[in-house]
Amino acid sequence: MRASPLLLTALSLALAGPAFSQSAGEPVETRAPNGKGQTPAFEGQTRAPQPVKAVAIKADVIATGLPHLWAMEFLPDGRMLVTAKDGAIHIVAAKRGGMKEVEGIPEVVSAGQGGLLDVALAPDFEQSRLIYFSFSEPRQDGNGTSVASARLVEDEDGASLGETKVIFRQMPSYSNSKHFGSRLAFGPDNMLYVTVGERSDRKTRVHAQDLSSGFGKVFRIDANGKAPADNPFVGKKDAQPEIWSYGHRNMQAAAIDGKGRLWTVEHGPKGGDELNRPEAGKNYGWPVITYGIDYSGRPIGDGVTAAEGMEQPVYYWDPVIGPSGMAFYNGDAIPEWKDAILIGGLVAQGVVVLHMEDDRVKFEEHVPLNARVRDVKVGPDGAVYAVTEDGDSSTIVRLSKS
Repeated sequence: MRASPLLLTALSLALAGPAFSQSAGEPVETRAPNGKGQTPAFEGQTRAPQPVKAVAIKADVIATGLPHLWAMEFLPDGRMLVTAKDGAIHIVAAKRGGMKEVEGIPEVVSAGQGGLLDVALAPDFEQSRLIYFSFSEPRQDGNGTSVASARLVEDEDGASLGETKVIFRQMPSYSNSKHFGSRLAFGPDNMLYVTVGERSDRKTRVHAQDLSSGFGKVFRIDANGKAPADNPFVGKKDAQPEIWSYGHRNMQAAAIDGKGRLWTVEHGPKGGDELNRPEAGKNYGWPVITYGIDYSGRPIGDGVTAAEGMEQPVYYWDPVIGPSGMAFYNGDAIPEWKDAILIGGLVAQGVVVLHMEDDRVKFEEHVPLNARVRDVKVGPDGAVYAVTEDGDSSTIVRLSKS
């Protein structure tokens, strides 16, 4: 088993500096929106105020010198299972020090936005030792987002994957290196939600509206990759039965709330990152409706932000935060964040905290880390763990009350 270089433990406040506070009552983002003339569909849909009293947070570096990570997940014993974009899985044991690579990963396309993406434990992991991971898979006619299951095997010689099999493929394949998504989230019924992108190009983005295409969709599958009988498009002619919702752009965040409901955050164009709560069979609009504009400065399509039969986002950002991983805070160590949504910010360079009330955003709080945040999870100790990136390397940071 090959050892990986790693520096571990307690480099306190190396990223965030001293504990900080924010000015209450004003939106975090004060720059002008890119979508000039666009107005929210309802009050509080964007630019929510900061909390009256923000919690003071400190950041401790838990592990640094890691490869370019994409996702992390806590194992039952408190160690961290992390995916590296170039196609590796590692187990990080921060308390004891050290990291080991898991052997037996299938080939991935690691160019551009592709690579080894998200990882999730099976609901019965402690018995089955099964994990699920998404990755950009090389194919004869291009590439695409795929999901595999495998058994995590550990012994005195190290760690490896056994019984690896691809259980689901986003179809059709396409040859580029953009908008693969992808996050994985198990619902309370043990069904797996898979988020993907629409592959970015003008000729592919329109297929986010096409139920015969796997571009720009949330899928809901069982542990073997099959569509459950109660999916909304099962039996519908020319529709992929695995589809749960459609009209999405590029979803790199997904989490299940305390009521068992799926929430996602997707990358918008220049402006227009969206928080959604995707429901069965619903259309979330892309690219027919969207906030923000194209990177060229031109409108997307007809430049409209609402249309009949298409859902509005719960919340949107313009300018963008660049969303990555997300989690619901269910710990006790930071009681001020109870039930808040935590979102990694690639552009925001920190963790975005959304305080919710009746499924609407009441307050928006930012925890600056001065680094791109690729994933965020709540640890077994109730602290928040963020994966930051700097070029080809990553760091794991622990956030707690100062």
